[in-house]
Amino acid sequence: MTSVAYLPILIQIILAAGLAGFIVGFSHLMGERTKKKTAITDTPYECGVVGEGVVHTRFSVKFYVTVMLFILFDIEVVFLIPWSFIYRDFLANHITILSPIMFFLGVLVLGLFYEVKKGALDWEK
Repeated sequence: MTSVAYLPILIQIILAAGLAGFIVGFSHLMGERTKKKTAITDTPYECGVVGEGVVHTRFSVKFYVTVMLFILFDIEVVFLIPWSFIYRDFLANHITILSPIMFFLGVLVLGLFYEVKKGALDWEK
């Protein structure tokens, strides 16, 4: 393979680095800066209103459990979508693909029942 084959990739890398450098440089040149640091300039605010109270609130563990369950079942969809696209091709070639995916779905459904039984989805606890 010649080095000419890598030329489009090199051009894309140069353009991406150049655009990133331009954006950072332009932001630095045109950005608003405060010369004097005060207590108000160092605090976060939203919509121009100075924040009050605790800056870092604690999240409940339930929030993290729900996020982990969402990621788990989101990964399930990531595996099911390509399977649904190739299912017809496997049937045309007489390749059995239904039993492995049913086993996969069965394990996930058992996991969902286990989570419901343990109360992982109950918000009132």
